[in-house]
Amino acid sequence: MELRTLRYFVAVAEELHFGRAATRLHMSQPPLSRAIKGLEAEFGALLFARSPTGVTLTPVGAVLLDEARALLSDADRVRVRVSAAAGAASITIGILGDGTDPGVSRLAADYRRTHPGIDIRIRDTDLTDPTCGLRTGLVDVALTRAPFDETALTVRTLRTDPVGVVLRADDRLARCDRLRLAELSDRRWFQFPPGTDPIWQSYWNGGTPREGPVVRAVQECLHTVMWNGTVGLAPLGHDLPAELAVVPLIDMVPSRVVAACKEGDTNPLIRSFVEIAAAAYRRRAPATGAAAPQDLSQNPFS
Repeated sequence: MELRTLRYFVAVAEELHFGRAATRLHMSQPPLSRAIKGLEAEFGALLFARSPTGVTLTPVGAVLLDEARALLSDADRVRVRVSAAAGAASITIGILGDGTDPGVSRLAADYRRTHPGIDIRIRDTDLTDPTCGLRTGLVDVALTRAPFDETALTVRTLRTDPVGVVLRADDRLARCDRLRLAELSDRRWFQFPPGTDPIWQSYWNGGTPREGPVVRAVQECLHTVMWNGTVGLAPLGHDLPAELAVVPLIDMVPSRVVAACKEGDTNPLIRSFVEIAAAAYRRRAPATGAAAPQDLSQNPFS
């Protein structure tokens, strides 16, 4: 039983779909299927119940998933400790927005606990580069939002958030329970500077070219709505000033919180970051009072 095969198994178990797991692993589906069948033969039991729409874990598979995650985490820890012994180990993490997302807090605590003594550097970035400096080498890994150009990058989805439109509270549309993008066609939208990733810009403009003031930071987005009556999109569930309101959009694809690194990067600190991030975002904050708050950022874009 090889660690590589266990990584294949964990990917299928988390995606519950061979095709999506193969895409995540940057490999074709046939060798992935063969590897899983070989693992099942080794254990003498089915790990997945297969169907035309995907797979589900069998009881044996569920046990192996827990053990595989622990074993892979230990293997990464060994690599990191050896690397640290050979020289000062460090990682630079790019974070889009201000990092108030509860998922970020859990991730930070888990990563520090798993990798004590590692020099962790944080680069807080604005909205003009959704990769947080990953392509230019300013960071090793990015905690950000998709979609953006993923060429030569490995991107892992951590959570999806529904999206709404931010309006002034006195705007007539702010009284609506929900809206469609077509109802905003006559409005001015905030824009990102020239040179911004076009996939990223198109998403936050609802897939249609728009006109409006140029912004770089979250607070600039909110102020241009407040002062100019501009509209913009933001994930639901965050706090807003009393002068602003957010209305859910029923025809907008949800926004994805992702961890991204360069394709083929073998740095164990980076791989460990992505795995710990996936686990941290799977956990929800415990309920307090009558209802648990939705696990979304207080910041519209983080």
